Amino acid sequence: MDRKDFLKKGLMGTGIFAASAALGNVVKNDIDELKPLEIIGFNHIPNTNSNIMANSVLHKAETRGNANHGWLQSYHTFSFANYYNPERMHFGVLRVLNDDTVQGGMGFGTHPHDNMEIISIPLEGDLEHKDSMGNTTVIRNGDVQVMSAGTGIKHSEYNKNKDNQVKFLQIWVFPNKRNVTPRYDQITLDPADRKNKLQQILSPNPGDAGVWVHQDAWFHLTDLDKGKNIEYNIKKAGNGVYAFVLSGDVAINGQALNRRDGLGIWDTDLLSIEANSHAELLLMEVPMNV
Repeated sequence: MDRKDFLKKGLMGTGIFAASAALGNVVKNDIDELKPLEIIGFNHIPNTNSNIMANSVLHKAETRGNANHGWLQSYHTFSFANYYNPERMHFGVLRVLNDDTVQGGMGFGTHPHDNMEIISIPLEGDLEHKDSMGNTTVIRNGDVQVMSAGTGIKHSEYNKNKDNQVKFLQIWVFPNKRNVTPRYDQITLDPADRKNKLQQILSPNPGDAGVWVHQDAWFHLTDLDKGKNIEYNIKKAGNGVYAFVLSGDVAINGQALNRRDGLGIWDTDLLSIEANSHAELLLMEVPMNV
């Protein structure tokens, strides 16, 4: 896939398009609760070109969109809310990768979702969840939460603690089935199961390890000692993998990555991963066609 095709795939099939100046430079969309965006002047950082190579795209940590609301500090790998970058609409069916820090006692009030698979991975602190299905839960580091929004749900997310931050990743994946019955699930993982190996945390299959989603996607976590080498084999032909470095320094297929860098790779069957320091890594294998 060349740069032109990559950008085309990033802009088409998602319901997002940039209107002409005559229409007020507004991005129209029908995705979830994403609001119309005024492109000019509303990005939190100037757009930077993604490093798009023959079969990969590199997103350095400092090039992500950033929204600082005081109570919320959010970094957006892909276009979200008032951050719009036409080179960063999605990676295959991976639509959103937000790296959020929420101050004590603060959070997201009740808001709707539909037709999206929503995964939350807490990194620090306690995140309280309430939804229209009647679930009231707390997730913390070591847990993984999933919601299939389907025909529509409403939920809220708050930092349960008044004195400590909560940090978490929120990830949206386009489903392969629309208007399913909404569902919620969460699990607690054993960190020992990812030490110097891959721990599956999400798959398409309810009977497999981790949570499941309505999509041919597989997520894995790993915690690597310095100098450790592992390999990841693509589960389904045609899928790509987006790697997100939680901490430390790694090299994937020879590409050096640092904390919070992201690397998307497609048209390959195998990823070779080397830890150049103690490192934690999230791998998200997803279909490349929306």
